[in-house]
Amino acid sequence: MPAPGSRAGVRIADAADVGRALSLIRDNAAERANTTDMAHPVARAAGLDQTRLAPALPVHDALRGLLPSQGLRRGSVVSVVGSTLLALAMLSATSEQGSWCAAVGMPDLGLAAAAEAGVELSRFALVPHPGPQWLEVVGALLDGFDVVMVRPPARPTDRVASLLAARARQRGAVLVPVTADWPTSDMTLSATDRQWHGLGQGHGRLRYTDVTVDSRGRGSAGKPRGTVIRLPLGAGPLIEEAPTTKRHLHVV
Repeated sequence: MPAPGSRAGVRIADAADVGRALSLIRDNAAERANTTDMAHPVARAAGLDQTRLAPALPVHDALRGLLPSQGLRRGSVVSVVGSTLLALAMLSATSEQGSWCAAVGMPDLGLAAAAEAGVELSRFALVPHPGPQWLEVVGALLDGFDVVMVRPPARPTDRVASLLAARARQRGAVLVPVTADWPTSDMTLSATDRQWHGLGQGHGRLRYTDVTVDSRGRGSAGKPRGTVIRLPLGAGPLIEEAPTTKRHLHVV
């Protein structure tokens, strides 16, 4: 397991790695908590909610219109349905600007794919096989990382989802379940229609895809929005289509 900060990224491959990683993550979490306390002593003394006061984590320009905060609001749960590439795209700008990100329970995801999607590997950790410790691993990562993607082994109970959401709020992290089976989220981004490009004259390889993305949230973020983006984000010019508010027809 490479040391955190390695340009090659961190891949936590087996049970022994998981144990060592949990120790490193807790150390990182303690350091981050101390830094936050030093940075906001007056606000903490006044009992203000630092999670809501903190600026949203940045996302690529193509995704900003899909999110009410124009970025990833700290302490929130943002589900992604239908596209691992879309989930990775959400990490590109924030990892480039210094945020630590992780992916748990996604054995088909490799570091090369993350790099192609624009993720800064020196601040990215993969835990493809967390085993029965997946809940503990995700909780520890929320303590020490800024954004944590997770694909659970099965649909989590409402209690488990609530515990992880509370952990994210407490730590000012963003939880990104990559599944349609997460019980409740602050925002859900769904990839629907796709158009692949790259094959020419019956040969070559698929290089990028234009994806229709719909977003829906709770409360003040509940207004449905949609746009078309090109993935991976570095594949070429994005389709210029502004996010639109969707109208729903009522049966009469």
